[in-house]
Amino acid sequence: MRRADLTDLSAFVAVADHRSFRAAAGQLGVTPSALSHRMRQLEQHVGVRLLHRTTRSVSPTDAGRILLEQLHPAIEQITRAMETVKMSQKRPTGRLALYVHPMVAQIVLVPVWRKFLATYPDIRLEIAGAVEPVDIVAKGFDAGIGPREFVALDMTAVRVTPPLKIAVVGSPDYFARNPPPQTPADLKRHNCIQMRLPQNGKYVQWSLSRKNIMRSITGVPVTPTSGNLTVEDIDLAIRASIDGVGIALTLETLADFFIRSGHLVRVLEDWSPLYDGFYLYYSGQRQVPVALRALIDMIKVSYRDNKRLKRPEVPFLG
Repeated sequence: MRRADLTDLSAFVAVADHRSFRAAAGQLGVTPSALSHRMRQLEQHVGVRLLHRTTRSVSPTDAGRILLEQLHPAIEQITRAMETVKMSQKRPTGRLALYVHPMVAQIVLVPVWRKFLATYPDIRLEIAGAVEPVDIVAKGFDAGIGPREFVALDMTAVRVTPPLKIAVVGSPDYFARNPPPQTPADLKRHNCIQMRLPQNGKYVQWSLSRKNIMRSITGVPVTPTSGNLTVEDIDLAIRASIDGVGIALTLETLADFFIRSGHLVRVLEDWSPLYDGFYLYYSGQRQVPVALRALIDMIKVSYRDNKRLKRPEVPFLG
């Protein structure tokens, strides 16, 4: 069906209900002559006369009454659907699907998801993701959260973390057995927990620099490290360092709770560079879905209220 057909059918219902071209034209915001011309085009299109016309009155023909009986419930259903959509833009509701880098979920979403879902109980939040970028529109996601390189040129990006500092950590027990490193060169004498990227098998390089603020750690001289444990999950690296296996390279915000609780000790703090941080990104610039806008606003407030991002307490400590 052509878009014009829906417009003409709505106009026909207005004329038939008002039994007046003038009254229907006033409701639709057109002239009576334009509306009369549109009705003639509709009759030509369906091949049957729908309206009796005189200089003083208008009424549906038998064919017009049959069409009107079918159109009334359909028009009402469409009207209700439009009202539902309008209401959803006033009150966050429905599905909100996010593609999130696994590490980012802990930093950005975990601090706010309890409050967000309690504040907007009609939203169904769905979180999925991996460490490589995807076409979030093609995959059916409303938005993504990840590093800047995940954001396509035609996407709108909103920063959701400040620059994040790299942290090198180990347990008090480990450093009781091994003198803490004073410079990156000292790491050669330590058991460094290695991180391997599952999507390509490459190892995460220990790129350390002194008092260096940068948008990416790419290009920073790599510190040679070795160790007898390799993992593909940052939480496992942190857990291994807590258990005294060796030294882990992580983000300050992920290790902060364990440092404050005394389970981890931070070393080489002067050699820890800043990473650009993470962004929430989505397609288009106008008419952001109200559920997504509500999430963005809550993340911003959470961020502003906490000058330093802190990881929530994690239950795996025993």
